[in-house]
Amino acid sequence: MNKYNINVEELRDYLGFGVAGNFANHLGEAGEADEFSVIKTEDKDAPKGLFPFYIPNHDTFLGEFPICTDKINHNDMEHLQVEAEVGLICDFVYENEKLVDLKPRFFGAFNDCSNRIQDGNKLSTKKNWGSNSKGIATEFIEIDNFEENGILSRFHIASFVRRNGVLKDYGTISAVKSYSYFFNQLKDWMIDKFNTQEDSGPLEELPPFLKDIKKHKGLLIAAGATAYTDFGKHNFLEKGDEIYIYVYNAHFHSFEDIMQDMSGMDLHLSQCSKLHQIVE
Repeated sequence: MNKYNINVEELRDYLGFGVAGNFANHLGEAGEADEFSVIKTEDKDAPKGLFPFYIPNHDTFLGEFPICTDKINHNDMEHLQVEAEVGLICDFVYENEKLVDLKPRFFGAFNDCSNRIQDGNKLSTKKNWGSNSKGIATEFIEIDNFEENGILSRFHIASFVRRNGVLKDYGTISAVKSYSYFFNQLKDWMIDKFNTQEDSGPLEELPPFLKDIKKHKGLLIAAGATAYTDFGKHNFLEKGDEIYIYVYNAHFHSFEDIMQDMSGMDLHLSQCSKLHQIVE
């Protein structure tokens, strides 16, 4: 298994998008179910759509580079929540003004941190409030193949917040394969959405965001946030909180390994992508 050291500056040349509603119950727990009620899907289990969180050189707030490896800018917001996700670093094929293919190359821990108080009528307005409003692990893992028989199917997502020295589970521990859509089903769905998604409810029309995609290195996809624990549902982030997100091989590392890592033991979690951020 090969690891890839993240060069955050290199990600300035990637377009960032997230998948909305790709885990059961998340939209309801995030207070967004009513907004998305206008979005109808042919498959009841399908995600609701895609949203942008970073578009290089865009002339709106989306042009602000939000990604950081070690901190979250609280910005005196009262309703910030961790969104623990699998991040996918993808190559693409774009021909005749259409996205023809997506090629996920690396995966790892991602925090699609969100402000639950919306500044506009689009989901994207909750997602980017400038520098240090997103989180990414310093190491990602190479994808052997983006199919159910690949290594990624063995991985789980776990997230925690340490507040005043007390560690709390923030998101429910979730297997990657328990995403509503993943692997080739998610890939095919995303290609279709990038080419066809129209402006509706909290979601934007997507094709205009891709018109200059050939100038950029790739796509960073946040695959969707897990459901929350009771603590996560009822506790927004505060300055001084420590955030931990692990995307780990549950066939290789135990939950005890994760707990010991957060206690400060240097375990060298070889089959894990870890994100650790401080809220400032």
